[in-house]
Parts: sequence; structure tokens; C-alpha cells
Amino acid sequence: MSEITVGLLNLAILLILFLSGIELGFAMAIMGFLGFSYVVSMPAALNLMAKDFFDVFASYGFTVIPLFVFMGQIAFNAGIARKLFDAAHKFIGHIPGGLAIATVVGATVFKAICGSSPATAATFASVAVPEMDRFGYAKKLSTGIVATVGTLGILIPPSVTLIVFGVITEQSIGRLFMAGLLPGLLIAFFFIVIIIGWAKINPAIAPRTDKFGWGPRMKSVPEVLWPVLIFLIVIGGLLKGFFTPSEAGSIGAAAVLVLALLKRSLGWREFVRSVDESLRTACMVIMLIAGSTVLGHFIAVTNIPAIAADWIAALPLPSWLIMIVIMIFYLLGGSFIDDLAFMILATPIFYPAIIRLGYDPTWFGIMIGITVMAGVVIPPVAINVFVVKNITKTPFSVIYAGVYPFLLSLFFAAVILFVFNPLATWLPTLLYGPG
Repeated sequence: MSEITVGLLNLAILLILFLSGIELGFAMAIMGFLGFSYVVSMPAALNLMAKDFFDVFASYGFTVIPLFVFMGQIAFNAGIARKLFDAAHKFIGHIPGGLAIATVVGATVFKAICGSSPATAATFASVAVPEMDRFGYAKKLSTGIVATVGTLGILIPPSVTLIVFGVITEQSIGRLFMAGLLPGLLIAFFFIVIIIGWAKINPAIAPRTDKFGWGPRMKSVPEVLWPVLIFLIVIGGLLKGFFTPSEAGSIGAAAVLVLALLKRSLGWREFVRSVDESLRTACMVIMLIAGSTVLGHFIAVTNIPAIAADWIAALPLPSWLIMIVIMIFYLLGGSFIDDLAFMILATPIFYPAIIRLGYDPTWFGIMIGITVMAGVVIPPVAINVFVVKNITKTPFSVIYAGVYPFLLSLFFAAVILFVFNPLATWLPTLLYGPG
């Protein structure tokens, strides 16, 4: 068999392994090893896998992943999200759809210190949904917005997805963080617009709640200011070059830990849980990277990325249409297997084609981020929906009925980014210069 045939057969078997439930990082490492053994030799494959695993596990740059994950887990277990939601509730809970809007506002601020979508969905499913139930909100609205708003962490920094994309494509993590900020806030704004419109059309779906005075409102303001201040210190220091991404993660994690201890909201049990969950998540992500590195070297030997880039660039189609097809491919692939794993698998194949077509790599990362946002809430593999369902015991049909209207936000944001590319590239260019 030719090298191309071996490579395509290897990828087909890999997709079958993904669907079988095997750990994705191990599956990529195994297939990369077997493919390299066939195309080159067994000794070369053994040497490749040992070197790739050592390089990934010993890389100082990858420490940014567990640090930012630990930062988010501390914030999650310390109950910071609950306080953010309560503060937003006091200011805007009384307007139509106010509690759902408060969920968006609280989650957006929470995402500034937590890059985990499932953690955000779990937090607000426990905090916001019971509150919305108490005031008679329709279940499809309350569960739908909680499942969807958790996806904001894929764009709003610190985002594990953007960190992994930066690692794969060798792009600046700082640039990607800044590129995701404005689109992430735009999507959050669209979420609010949809809530307001939905409440206008059907007022019974989101009744008004109690109106708080200015005294309780002002008392809740510090609960919002502290997370915002930590975010500004972490991201601002990263942008100004005061510290590297790994140092930014360590400073952010330390700041959130100190805040939680000063507020007496983090006990020993919560701290241990945060460390355990952080290690599990970080090990999973780093194993995905290690496995994809082995697979990527095998794919490079087969020359599939270069051939795919030439073929895609030569298609008799406009470049924007090719980009849409690629995004649909990411969306469909991420619907059947873990979105992060599929992004790690597909990006080395499509990235050369994107560069050949003349697209900005930072902009491409944000477009893929929006696609991943949709992937985590659409069936059949919709991790955020699973989380909300397990916590609220709401049927899938009801949650999906609430999710679908908010997918319009992602569609509108993708269209706007297609038409106005600088929405993603303006801020990193302003702060870092041309890429």
C-alpha cells in the first residue's frame, strides 16, 4: 500500500477507536505508533514515541494548562460563581428574563477565571436553575441558557481550547487570548438579546422577580470586582510581557486561592477536590497532546497535510466557501467524538490549507473555537447538556429545546467574523503588532 493509503486507513481505524470508547490520547498514540512502524520501521517508531512523550511531558510551556485549570477549579469549588450570580441577580433580576440574563453576566465574569465549560455549566446548573425554578421560569429557558453559556470559556480567556490550538499550530497564546475576547463578549451579548426577545414574545417563560434596593446591590459589587481584578492582572501582565503564559497561570491560580482563603470559602476538602480535578483534567489534555504528537509525526510522514492543502487550495470554489466546508467538518466530527480531541486530530491536516488560502491563523483559531462551542451542546456528544441533565434531572428534549435558540448567537457571530475579520485580529494586532 502507498503511504497515503496507509495514512487514510489509519485515520479511519482511529475514528472507529474513538467511537468505541477507548481513551482518545491513547488511541492516537497507538495508531501513530503502528502507522509509523509500518511506513518507516519498528525501531524508529519506538524512538519516536519515547521522544515525543518525553518532549511533551517535560515541556515547561505545557505547565500553563494545569495552572489555568487549577485556577478555574479553585474558583469553582470556592463558590465564586454563586456570588457572581447573586450580584447580577440583585441588579437585573427584576427585568423580564432578568435571572437568565444574570446567568449570562455571572458566567461571563466567571469565565474570566475559569476555562472549563463543563465546570461552568455544572456550577450554574446548581446555582441559577433552582433560582429560576423558584420564580417560575420555563425549564427549557433555564436549562438551555445554563448549558449554552458554559461554552463562553472556549473563547474568553483563559481558554484551554485556545491554549491547545496555540500549541498545535505554534501560535502565540497571548494573541489567541486577545483574539477570543471580543467575539466571546459579542456572543454573550447575543445571548442576552435572545433572552430579551424570547421574554417579549412569551412573557410567561421568564416572569419578573423581586427588585432589590441600592443598598444590597452595592454590597454585592466587591464580589464582582475581585474576579475582574484578577483577570486584569493575569491578562494585562501577559500582554505587557511582565510574565509568560505559564507565569500568568501560576499568578492567577495563586490569586484565586488567596482570595478564596481570605473569604473563608475554601476548606481543606474543597482544596483537595480542586487539586484532584485539576490533575485529572490536565493529565487528560496533556495525554491528548502527546498522543496527537505521535500521530502528527506519522501523518507528516505520509505527506497527507501537504497533499490535502494542495487539493483544498486547488478546489474551484471561493475560499470562503472552502472555509465553511472545513468548519462544517469540524462541527460534524465534534458531534460524534470529544470536540477537543477532534480539534487536535483535524487541525494539523487542515491548518496548512488554511495558510495556503491566505487566512490569518489567529482568526482561524477563533472560528474553530466558535465551532467547538456549538459542538459541546449539539447531539449526540454534548457534554454540557449531559452535565445539566445529570444535575437538574431535566429530560434531554427540554434542554435541547432551550439550547437551539442560543445556537443562533454562534451562527450570527460566525457570520460577522467572516465579514469583519478584524473583530478577531484587531485587538491582538493593536497590542502585539502584526502577526
